[in-house]
Amino acid sequence: MSSEHRNSLAKAASAYLRSAMHQPVDWMEWGDEAFALAQKEDKPILLDIGAVWCHWCHVMDRESYESAETAKIINDHFVAVKVDRDERPDVDTRYQAAVSSISGQGGWPLTAFLTPDGKPYFGGTYFPPEDRHGRPGLKRVLLTMAEAFQKRRDEVNESASSVLGAIEHNESFVGRSGNPGPELVAKLVDGALKQFDARSGGFGSQPKFPHSGAIDLLLDAASRVSIGAGTAVVNDSAKRAALVTLDKMQKGGIYDHLAGGFHRYSVDDRWVVPHFEKMSYDNSELLKNYVHAYQTFVEPENARVAREMIQWMDEWLSDREQGGFYASQDADFSLDDDGDYFTWTRDEAAAVLSPEELAVAGAYYDIGEIGDMHHNPAKNVLHVRTTIQSVARSNQIELEAAKQLLVEAKSKLYAARLARPTPYVDKTVYVGWNGMCISAYIEAGRVLGLPEVVEFAVKSVDRILREAWSPELGVTHVVAYGEPAPDVPMERRRVSGVLEDSVFLGHAALDAWEATGELKYYQAAEDIAESMIARFYDTTGCAFFDTEPAIEGEKRLGALGTRRKPLQDSPTPAGNPVAAALLLRLEALNGREDYAVKAQETMETFAGVVEHFGLYAASYGLALQRLVQRAVQICVIGDDADARRMEAVAMARYAVNKSVVRLRRDQLATLPKALAESLPHVPKMTGSFAMLCNGKGCLPPVTTADELIEAMNQAM
Repeated sequence: MSSEHRNSLAKAASAYLRSAMHQPVDWMEWGDEAFALAQKEDKPILLDIGAVWCHWCHVMDRESYESAETAKIINDHFVAVKVDRDERPDVDTRYQAAVSSISGQGGWPLTAFLTPDGKPYFGGTYFPPEDRHGRPGLKRVLLTMAEAFQKRRDEVNESASSVLGAIEHNESFVGRSGNPGPELVAKLVDGALKQFDARSGGFGSQPKFPHSGAIDLLLDAASRVSIGAGTAVVNDSAKRAALVTLDKMQKGGIYDHLAGGFHRYSVDDRWVVPHFEKMSYDNSELLKNYVHAYQTFVEPENARVAREMIQWMDEWLSDREQGGFYASQDADFSLDDDGDYFTWTRDEAAAVLSPEELAVAGAYYDIGEIGDMHHNPAKNVLHVRTTIQSVARSNQIELEAAKQLLVEAKSKLYAARLARPTPYVDKTVYVGWNGMCISAYIEAGRVLGLPEVVEFAVKSVDRILREAWSPELGVTHVVAYGEPAPDVPMERRRVSGVLEDSVFLGHAALDAWEATGELKYYQAAEDIAESMIARFYDTTGCAFFDTEPAIEGEKRLGALGTRRKPLQDSPTPAGNPVAAALLLRLEALNGREDYAVKAQETMETFAGVVEHFGLYAASYGLALQRLVQRAVQICVIGDDADARRMEAVAMARYAVNKSVVRLRRDQLATLPKALAESLPHVPKMTGSFAMLCNGKGCLPPVTTADELIEAMNQAM
């Protein structure tokens, strides 16, 4: 591949797109220019959608798109368009649906063949350069698709229209059902329990994804007095499924035992061998899981994992100077790496550890002569095979000595790993993913007593609100690119926000208000919600679209003309239930009946079909709990040790409909309308106190932690 050749991706803002600028393929960005060229030259479009963290995207780049022979076929017969799925989720979701309807499978890299107006007529995921393992080679596919377009145009157009019609039909949910209630929550909980793997934790078989939303739904169910018939049995089953899953994951290779943080998913059913990329959105939601488990069941291991996750995010995914969270860390340093950065041969471990340290760490993390990786069987993925007590006994040493040797071994292994070439960190700051990380940090910092974690989250929400939100333009999708091309003007870098950007930022702002009592954050959340309704709400059919409607005279490119109402959690919590949850949180504070109505209508829109989505409907289940359970607000007023103790008590026990608001006395004059009306006795109180409020009013103020516990038991 010549470093002198440059295609038009050299001017892209996305570092992932610019990484392909020296490829001999004449790549173009998604946009009017590419579609106009396809129309002018009457060529089909080759659409490649990938991501910087995607191993097989890089493999396909090297095998095929860096080949001069393959590039000539593409340049002669197609207009080539490359898309960064993180930068353009609106493009990705629609063509994922299209390719899934064609081939039965989606994923990345996504390879689609489109008519000049952007309708998909064929597609798949990874194609090898030549026919291999039952997969057709890319060159053969390219020539076949070019010939079909040239010689069988009617068939191509018919197929493309059929695929687009299928997408539009799939997105037009005919699932409206009146008054969804606790029985539907119970069905979703039961559905998750039926898929629970009692032996290894998690849900279903290989490959295994964490399904963070399902874990939170089970944790919420486990803390309830009642979620339906057979409550005691359900609570116990939900507790076991959630805690076993969290325990097995943090012991598995999907967890990074040296640095903290979780890889994206496991290729096996025991969580041993992961796909090694680390995503901010996976870690934000898993951080919440471990914090929520600790809130209710107070098991120290869950707090330890949460602290280690924060430490990793602080070190690798945080802009400590400006605030904000980066997008991801790649799985590999190079295409020849394949997880080698994260894995160890026995000899590599022995080279940095003393014999005593190796004896302990080798047994504890299962570092053997035969490892876990197919490409190099000597490579071991660190995972906990046994207990440290068992390791101490087998080595005939004291337990504390074994623990200390393990600590020293971890430190040495991590230091040695840091000396290796490091997988790329994508420092792009995305609004939606930042909203998720901010909310997770605020919850974790408050529950674990880490004020500096809350402070960084507040610093981050300040930056996002300042740089990516305005009432006039709404929320953008990208706050800042990690390595923007210097000659790309700022106006070209702006990517319009999708629904998820607004909802996650709205929740983050509301979380910042609860933690600080600063009304500006509440006001920002309400303003974002107003913008969200104006830009995304379907006033005719109810619920929210994922993108804004086209302005008058605007023609959306390709499948972007298809309207979507996201319901399925994949890979992040779905926009509609999270939007409903935001409106319900705000309505509990401002008494806006129109917010409650829109939340109810949104939930009703999908109530008739949501069961079919199973584990991927967990965010809907959590939002529905907010709808059917009264909002419980615990307001802690004061700034002394008594107030801090009461806040710690208030944070105990996770429930999705509970919020804890920390206020200084001087902030009592600036409260949201409904909450201000709910605190009638505040002016007469002296000293620190707490009040528990719900839809029926407030309980009398309490001044001690014990009194607050009693009040919480009454209300929840």
